Amino acid sequence: MALASLSHPGLPDPETCWQAVQKRDRASNGRFWFSVKSTGVYCLPSCAARPPLRKNVAFHASPEAAEAAGFRACKRCKPRDWHTEAGLSKPVARATALFDTADNDTPPSLVEVARKVGLTANTLSKRFVAELGVNPRDWLVARKRERFRKALRAGESVAGAMYGAGYGSPSRVYEHSDKSLGMTPATYAKGGAGAHIDYTTVDSDYGRVLVASTDKGIAAVFLGESDRALEKELKGDFPSADIRRNDGALSTRVKGVLARLYGRKPTALDAPDVPLDIIGTAFQWKVWKALTEIPAGETRTYGEIAKRIGAPKSARAVGRACATNQAAGVIPCHRAVGASGALTGYRWGVARKERLLAEERRRSST
Repeated sequence: MALASLSHPGLPDPETCWQAVQKRDRASNGRFWFSVKSTGVYCLPSCAARPPLRKNVAFHASPEAAEAAGFRACKRCKPRDWHTEAGLSKPVARATALFDTADNDTPPSLVEVARKVGLTANTLSKRFVAELGVNPRDWLVARKRERFRKALRAGESVAGAMYGAGYGSPSRVYEHSDKSLGMTPATYAKGGAGAHIDYTTVDSDYGRVLVASTDKGIAAVFLGESDRALEKELKGDFPSADIRRNDGALSTRVKGVLARLYGRKPTALDAPDVPLDIIGTAFQWKVWKALTEIPAGETRTYGEIAKRIGAPKSARAVGRACATNQAAGVIPCHRAVGASGALTGYRWGVARKERLLAEERRRSST
């Protein structure tokens, strides 16, 4: 993987990430993690360690992505504990720690954890939704899936990873594997070993576009300046998958992607010409669906989107969901803006975001 490349399509653009690292920006904790080739560790943007050289730095969408690339967690900033540094209230941070350190087979009840952090179960549940974007039950499900994915990527057998994560039977894993992994557990293991991904690249008004697809649907839409960089991003995300260029097989899906990128068609998550095979939590899918309902050329603040999905206090969680969007244009996260209406960080560059909106407005007015 190139040092300047990103390992996941849901990241801010490299320049935004690098500026945050230089400023040791605590507000960027949880939006991305960075690794340093010369030391072999990965850190939070706010890490107080000696600033690295830019040529040695790569950016990752999660601790798992950094570890899959061969880096270990920094002992100074403890990047896996970013939620305690990202503005969570003490009760919620302590509750997540209690859930995380409990026996996977018998996690404590919500009532028990709430009592230990000094809140009622109802209040703690509301705090989870406001600060993390999900209720405690969905958060626990996501953490179980995260443990399962981490074990698979570390090379454990499916059975060992399953029971270690707290699943009681194989059927429970395979029943939800498409939603939690985007593929079956066996094919997800070790970077998508056994999975087949076709991709193609085309030119657009916004630079080069890479469209990648499994047999179920579109797995990624990247925007960038060169095919080589985009291809490296894709291979970095699925290092063991069978990835092949296949221009002809994706022609129909590419047309659908470009139509949405240019604002010519209303976006829809279940559109037949742009089926998606993208991993996301229930909360993320709510946010992504709300983004598709914003008219082309218009914008909504994170707070407005939070109200739209019935979670008015979760603006920050909405911002994180936008940052994890894997399908540029199809899921139009460029239509989400900060509270002041200013364009905020965008995975593919703020200048590109500004142009996308300007072109949508122009086409809408003609």
